Amino acid sequence: MLSRRMFLAGVSAGSAANGLGLLDLNPARAEAVLGDDGLYRQPWFLESFLELADDLAGASEKKKRFAIMWELRGCPYCKQTHLVNFAKPEIENFIKDRFEILQLNIIGSREVTDFDGEKLSEKRIAEKYGVRYTPTFQFFSDNAAGLARKKPREREVTRAQGYLEPRDFLAMFRFVTERAYEKGSLRDYLKANS
Repeated sequence: MLSRRMFLAGVSAGSAANGLGLLDLNPARAEAVLGDDGLYRQPWFLESFLELADDLAGASEKKKRFAIMWELRGCPYCKQTHLVNFAKPEIENFIKDRFEILQLNIIGSREVTDFDGEKLSEKRIAEKYGVRYTPTFQFFSDNAAGLARKKPREREVTRAQGYLEPRDFLAMFRFVTERAYEKGSLRDYLKANS
């Protein structure tokens, strides 16, 4: 049984730990799961029929942005993204509240329907978009209208390749949320916000 003294000691320790004077009462977060395909997966990632236009439209209906995270089995930076970056509640909550993330395998064989209606394997879609490194995040417009007529790379509002430390990782998602890509590059935004 928890005595009043033990409770107050816990509040003091929690206050000191979080610097806010409040006990962190957030429920336990769901952990990344290693799938049979060798990729870590966040339980809140988008469940999809792999039709990109529909996925973007669904995200827009929820007032969220649509992004693709490209990964590869055995990629140490993909693993670090899941076990370090996504494990931070402030990062996870920011992204979950504002984004729908579709996870694709850069050498995968699942069939994906692109914005232009072309059906290709994950590997061929990666080639079509010039995705060569993992992890890579592709961020798209908040509206699918007109995307089918654009060249693949012109469909993206920004892209980030490779591992980003947690602070820059969160800034990348803020960059898209704030539509800062309309004013400058992600690189400039990260420099200005470091």
